[in-house]
Amino acid sequence: MARLPAGIRFIISFSRDQWYRAFIFILTFLLYASFHLSRKPISIVKGELHKYCTAWDEADVRFSSKAGSVAPHQLADNETDCGWAPFDKSNYQQLLGALDYSFLCAYAVGMYLSGIIGERLPIRYYLTFGMLASGAFTALFGLGYFYNIHSFGFYVVTQVINGLVQTTGWPSVVTCLGNWFGKGRRGLIMGVWNSHTSVGNILGSLIAGYWVSTCWGLSFVVPGAIVAAMGIVCFLFLIEPFFSQHSKAYENGTNRLRLQKQILKSEKNRPLDPEMQCLLLSDGKGSVHANHMVILPGDSGSATAAISFTGALKIPGVIEFSLCLLFAKLVSYTFLFWLPLYITNVDHLDAKKAGELSTLFDVGGIFGGILAGVISDRLEKRATTCGLMLLLAAPTLYIFSTISKMGLEATVAMLLLSGALVSGPYALITTAVSADLGTHKSLKGNAHALSTVTAIIDGTGSVGAALGPLLAGLISPSGWSNVFYMLMFADACALLFLIRLIHKELSCPGSATGNQVPFKEQ
Repeated sequence: MARLPAGIRFIISFSRDQWYRAFIFILTFLLYASFHLSRKPISIVKGELHKYCTAWDEADVRFSSKAGSVAPHQLADNETDCGWAPFDKSNYQQLLGALDYSFLCAYAVGMYLSGIIGERLPIRYYLTFGMLASGAFTALFGLGYFYNIHSFGFYVVTQVINGLVQTTGWPSVVTCLGNWFGKGRRGLIMGVWNSHTSVGNILGSLIAGYWVSTCWGLSFVVPGAIVAAMGIVCFLFLIEPFFSQHSKAYENGTNRLRLQKQILKSEKNRPLDPEMQCLLLSDGKGSVHANHMVILPGDSGSATAAISFTGALKIPGVIEFSLCLLFAKLVSYTFLFWLPLYITNVDHLDAKKAGELSTLFDVGGIFGGILAGVISDRLEKRATTCGLMLLLAAPTLYIFSTISKMGLEATVAMLLLSGALVSGPYALITTAVSADLGTHKSLKGNAHALSTVTAIIDGTGSVGAALGPLLAGLISPSGWSNVFYMLMFADACALLFLIRLIHKELSCPGSATGNQVPFKEQ
């Protein structure tokens, strides 16, 4: 009998459980990358909504008439000398900042509710609804271009509703991934996975930048269509972990998913749920049996109730990391929404080139998130890793503000370095730290808590995400240097809230073990 080809032998060397995990890793990566893809266009289009005007005062017009010059060119009905009304006035920075604030404020408020609602509903349905709605309202913003809409209220309301529906994304994907993967090398796994944020930002910048100078409405319509399409993919393919009421499985002290091969005899004849049947594949020797089922073990044999909001706050480390993320996300989202406009003003590039150049910040963010995960896994010190990167980020931002005016080469280098140091702590807290705290030993295996804990941490961080772009819009008229001073102060505050946890980690040295629970109460 001929040997199986090497490729087939490689495929069958992995268990079904391992293939499911790999599939969920890739799918959730793509799902949340599409969310971020739809958030980026507003920062790219800002340079087109308000342009530098040509001064045509009465004296210039009279002089032109006497000299026989041609009168100013006639513009289309949907634009003015200074861009798109109502963003063509001198207060355009405040108006653009208000757009950011409306989206992010709604996102922050909605996030607290989203985690609580999400853990009580099927993840697949909840996430699908959010993606379809987000795609619709992202595209609706772009339709303002085609229907010649100049009402500021229209754009604000669109941003608010979009911010609310986008809160369905993060708690859902983190809960799904966190319940499929255990704590072993969680920092590395989630550091790589969290690069979806930067990948989404990069793709969003490139897609929006392609149309920004010719038809900026498509800069929103196309990303909206992509998010909606990924929502359909989510509905068709997302696999949720299943719970078993009759088995307990512990692997090296951690809550990991595995295939349970033995169940009670009374369970064998019980009809299976149709959705579970599609996952319980036979080994080719007979029909599908119920004893091949993916289970999520708990401390007790029965399903546990969802955790309360106050109960989640009592988990050691939740409050400190939430407040730290508030300031860390303030810095990150200020760059997300204002970096292209800053590059346009400082390096005098058009909106398309500035958008493409701003993607280097996200490239640096990919490496920063992975580096933070690797270091925290090796040291088993999440807070210390975040603190070190925050400590280095503040002076880096000052250097960025100083030498970015010296030329394009300096801007490129500082974008990569700043992206790594700013995004590293943000990525680590929202992924590995949230998953650690959501599966803390005090929860006694209650897997329902992960969604609420994730929503609390990211919801608090989203308050900072709402404040950052708003403050940038208010401060930038006085000079971009003042914006960077504000960002450095925010980094210092983020570090301050981690001092107690850093002290606890450093005062308890010891060999890190794979099943050690972070921030153990003493």
